[in-house]
Amino acid sequence: MEARCKPTHVSRRRFLTTALAGAALAGAAPLLAACGSTVAAAVPSGPPKRGGTLRVGVTGGGASDTLDPHVPATNPDIARVLNLYEPLLLRDHDYRLQMLVAESLRSSPDARTWTAVLRPGVKFHDGRPVTPADVVATFRRITDPKNPKSGAAGLTMLGEVVATGDRTVEFRLASPNSGFDDLLGQYSLGIVPHDFDVKRPIGTGPFKAETFTAGLQSTFVRNEHYWRPGEPYLDRLSLINFADDDARINALLSSQVDAIDQVPVALVDVLRSDPRIRVLRSETGTWLPFTMRVDRPPFDDVRVRQALRLVVDREQMINQVLSGQGRVGNDLYAPFDPAYNRQLPQRKQNIAEAKRLLAEAGKPNLDIELVTAPIQAGAVEAAQVFQQQAKAAGVNVRIRKLDTTTFYGENYLSWDFAQDFWYTRNYLPQVAAGALPKAPYNETHWNDPEFTDLVTRASATVDPKARTELLHRAQQIEYERGGLIVWGFVDQVDAYQSYVAGFVPDRTGISLSGYQFRQVWLGTAEGGAA
Repeated sequence: MEARCKPTHVSRRRFLTTALAGAALAGAAPLLAACGSTVAAAVPSGPPKRGGTLRVGVTGGGASDTLDPHVPATNPDIARVLNLYEPLLLRDHDYRLQMLVAESLRSSPDARTWTAVLRPGVKFHDGRPVTPADVVATFRRITDPKNPKSGAAGLTMLGEVVATGDRTVEFRLASPNSGFDDLLGQYSLGIVPHDFDVKRPIGTGPFKAETFTAGLQSTFVRNEHYWRPGEPYLDRLSLINFADDDARINALLSSQVDAIDQVPVALVDVLRSDPRIRVLRSETGTWLPFTMRVDRPPFDDVRVRQALRLVVDREQMINQVLSGQGRVGNDLYAPFDPAYNRQLPQRKQNIAEAKRLLAEAGKPNLDIELVTAPIQAGAVEAAQVFQQQAKAAGVNVRIRKLDTTTFYGENYLSWDFAQDFWYTRNYLPQVAAGALPKAPYNETHWNDPEFTDLVTRASATVDPKARTELLHRAQQIEYERGGLIVWGFVDQVDAYQSYVAGFVPDRTGISLSGYQFRQVWLGTAEGGAA
């Protein structure tokens, strides 16, 4: 499947103009002239076929891109991590915990000790078997107090990790945690060998690293030692960074890539009308919050934070930003968590109350800067819609648009008012990542002792009912005085060429079936062979 077409540059204006002119297929044809045809390739059928190279356009990334399994930040980082490394367990396409490097994980009755049994036959890329000593070394690296990695904040209760047999490892906790399996099921906890060096990125994932150029492209080859029978089907995988929606769409239409993540929702119908393209839509718990620093004026006044939440017309955001492909949020995250607090009233736009709160706070003519970047499909558009909605309450929002690299550069986590994106997580893992004083991605600088006490107690509570009650109280605190505006949950929309097979809807929110390219295979392209 190496047939290539010359790149055809299409501006967003031209693309949209063509789309809006009606007869989308006919309008799109000139854009695809370099490919010579808009006839669909045959949809692959039958058993998966081995071989070929999959080229994927991935949103974002930049100079800080990494192959480190334990500090992924951007979409390209996450895509690399999920194909190079594997944690003990991970959420599957249906958002169920699935054993990976671990064959099983069980808790003691008091939830203080969790025992993992390693799956037999799992090997690293260099052919060495995974041992309990490697698991111990992995968690020692992640929780190194001198250089803690992203997942360390969620493992503060972890006392020690001990190899107790040829295939068994015990996680001994300093305090009980009935949700420890959920905390272990994070993609940033990939198991690596005891002598791991990021310059030689070895894991147990379906692909091995071949080349890596930060901010541009990375390539991978099949891991011949992979433990899942028959997988991966591809010989090679190429991940290409795209900071711009237009460039990513153009690359797909001109067959420079075989799949792209995060299709701008305004263009979904246009892509659907192209017989060569398939659109993949998934209902997820992904959210694109506005983040207000609660320790900096004017957002250190809870009345200002509440007013800005009341400014938002959430239905309009869903319709205009997501073209209806999403669900309204209520300034809370983790909607798939069984403990999600659905009892709280749905917050709606209330301009009169927003004005009253701003006047009471002495900010009747608030002027604020909102920092945004194309970090995820819909982010910049959400900023623009919010800017318009805020005018009704007398709030002037100045939008400062940056590139992704700058946004996630040295000032990330310092912006007073900005945005971010998060994939589907349950409540406590998300709190560990972004809502505790020492959480690695605490964008709002949230530090509420009552909240921290509640989530700490909930983590240590084994009884499900008592645990849920504590989590509901914690969520109510965030709902009433937190620094996030969670206006909605985003349906994930990706696209790929019709000759690509294996993509399925995925609730985790991670693009292109959770970037699980081990399941993808290539059929025959029109005019080319796989």
